[in-house]
Amino acid sequence: RWALLRESDAEDGPLEFVDQTMDRFGGMAQQIKRYFECIRQDQVLLRRQKEGDEVDLDAAVEALSDLKAGQDPSERVFVRLRRGQRDIATAFLIDLSGSTKGWINETERMALLILSEAMERIEDRFAIYGFSGQTRKRCELYRIKGFDEPYGDRVKKKIAGIRAREYTRMGPPIRRLTHIMAGVDARSKLLVTLSDGKPDDYDAYNGDYGIEDTRQALLEAKEQGVHPFCITIDQAEHEYLAHMYGHASYVFIDDLAKLPIKVPEIYRKLTT
Repeated sequence: RWALLRESDAEDGPLEFVDQTMDRFGGMAQQIKRYFECIRQDQVLLRRQKEGDEVDLDAAVEALSDLKAGQDPSERVFVRLRRGQRDIATAFLIDLSGSTKGWINETERMALLILSEAMERIEDRFAIYGFSGQTRKRCELYRIKGFDEPYGDRVKKKIAGIRAREYTRMGPPIRRLTHIMAGVDARSKLLVTLSDGKPDDYDAYNGDYGIEDTRQALLEAKEQGVHPFCITIDQAEHEYLAHMYGHASYVFIDDLAKLPIKVPEIYRKLTT
């Protein structure tokens, strides 16, 4: 009934990987950014405000006319943009198990870079964590980007430095992220896991126990107002995913090469 989890900053990687990814997916990345920009533009324009982003020309003209007529002018001469109904915080939990070594790991990094670029456009709050584990005595959670951390070169280096590690022990990191998100003030909270297989470890966690522990952690997240969703590239049967997440709360990507484009698209559909 216990597990030891260590949370630490992810290691840095080369910025050259970032440039290579943007060169490779530049056209599609720009298209995704435009999609996200359209979502962000769902805003409400508040007129006649005491303070704001720009001058409300109609209100300013009226205030000037009142002043010339010897009347007290209104101070409400600004317009302010208020974001519409979007109040979303999302944590992305990335599988760093040993089975992701090679092409899967590289594709995960590319997907996170493109996703992060798009998330900057939509201005939703988001965090990125990677996870791995080796028995309940050594569960690892790697902080790639915290909710309050700006997206910049520091985060890009950490994304570029993501590498495959040990096993897929999912329950402890899900519980930790649920605890972190409890301190985030947002109307909608999402926990999106990107994984290539079922919960696994070389102890008893590699069977039904791992699946049931993960399912219980996801139920606990839901009780705390966090909505879990899974993006999987597991080629095997997916009955365990339906059992853990529910039939409508996971999606299977059958072409790994499409992962960098699919992840932002899935997020857009989840939040609009």
